[in-house]
Amino acid sequence: MNSQLSLRLPTALAEKLTQAAARMQRKRSEVVRLALEQFLETDLEVRPIERVRDLLGSVESGLPDLGSQHRGYLKARLRHGR
Repeated sequence: MNSQLSLRLPTALAEKLTQAAARMQRKRSEVVRLALEQFLETDLEVRPIERVRDLLGSVESGLPDLGSQHRGYLKARLRHGR
């Protein structure tokens, strides 16, 4: 290791880190390194919508006006418990 970094974590995040490290049977510092590498490898310039754009419109609902009347359909389903 060439460089060292110290940081403070909120208690809840530190607990999650400890639990993840235990599950993975790794040191907390190794889990942080893995997470940081994964985060930095993602293309931060790509908007989240671009990651799922190919999924949009890929499911056929059978309702021709679902886009404009979605609220009404949702209310009806909630009323009928389905």
